[in-house]
Amino acid sequence: MRWPWSSDDDGRETTRLRKWIHNVRSTDWPSTFTEPGVVVPSIVFTLTTLSALRIYKSFFRRIPSVNHIKPGYFRRRSLFGQVTSVGDADNFRLFHTPGGRLAGWGWLPWKRVPTKKDQLVKKTIHIRIAGVDAPELAHWGREAQPYSKEALEWLTQYIHNRRVRAYIYRRDQYDRVVAQVLIRKWFLRKDVGLEMLKRGLATVYDAKTGSEFGQHEQRYRDAEQKAQADKVGMWAKPTILGRLRGEKAPNLESPREYKTRHAAADKQK
Repeated sequence: MRWPWSSDDDGRETTRLRKWIHNVRSTDWPSTFTEPGVVVPSIVFTLTTLSALRIYKSFFRRIPSVNHIKPGYFRRRSLFGQVTSVGDADNFRLFHTPGGRLAGWGWLPWKRVPTKKDQLVKKTIHIRIAGVDAPELAHWGREAQPYSKEALEWLTQYIHNRRVRAYIYRRDQYDRVVAQVLIRKWFLRKDVGLEMLKRGLATVYDAKTGSEFGQHEQRYRDAEQKAQADKVGMWAKPTILGRLRGEKAPNLESPREYKTRHAAADKQK
């Protein structure tokens, strides 16, 4: 029996609803979900999604600080980014830009490296260049070593605001990441630590513990010996004219000897 005010459309909708309920109740759902046409696309979609997430986390997820670097990354991964500041002549701050320009860094509006200090707080990684020890600047009441200013100026000019790749070795006691640092100069990749040694602006890092060279220790030591033989940088001696002016050879105390001397003096105090 139909109500006088009911329409034909209402009757058709009721019929459709009854048919749909009947189909739902009569469908063999377990067999439906195990059909190849359902199972295969589901597996492919799941695997594709998981692979995409893994690739993103491994290669495109930005690492803001040393605290976000997983222990398994050390000696297995590298970090690509832009140098935002240079501290002493053997360490600097890196803003991680995973994927570089191909991932949009530098040209997409939401992927730009901050330029203000307050925007960079807790967003950079402190990198310590592996295998080298630069002359110490004046700090904590200690005098500056000869060529410390020259080394800092050279490193700043060489890498500041440039993109570098850091092959990370470990985290040190000062929460810095010890890494071999490479920079592209035209079509060549230059090892920043090695270039400092060649110019006599650093010595090979000699310490009883904590030395990191990767597989490049002999190259570093050869570069230091050549710089000494060529008398460049900190190994230079005054020219004849300089000697006539009373110039003296700089103190050849190594950065390691400098630190050891001051550490012993601090203990005595």
